[in-house]
Amino acid sequence: MAAINIDQDFLNRIEGALDQIRPYLEADGGNVKVLEVTEDMVLKLELLGACGSCPMSTMTLKAGVEQSVLRAIPEIKSVEAINLTPING
Repeated sequence: MAAINIDQDFLNRIEGALDQIRPYLEADGGNVKVLEVTEDMVLKLELLGACGSCPMSTMTLKAGVEQSVLRAIPEIKSVEAINLTPING
């Protein structure tokens, strides 16, 4: 799916929501980067630093990052990371 053209104001809203959780990610050596918003309003992120290989990344993404974004920007339907490390059970 192609990214939709998001205007700077919408991107600023996304970054503002992410800024609410970034201090917690950075405290553990990680961060996130916005890659795109798909046509069906899925925010795609790249996990950076320690977040890219942390076994808790899936939980952090869903319980922390996604909830922060969805509260601030109800237009976003879900948040996905393009580089989540699979959990081997």
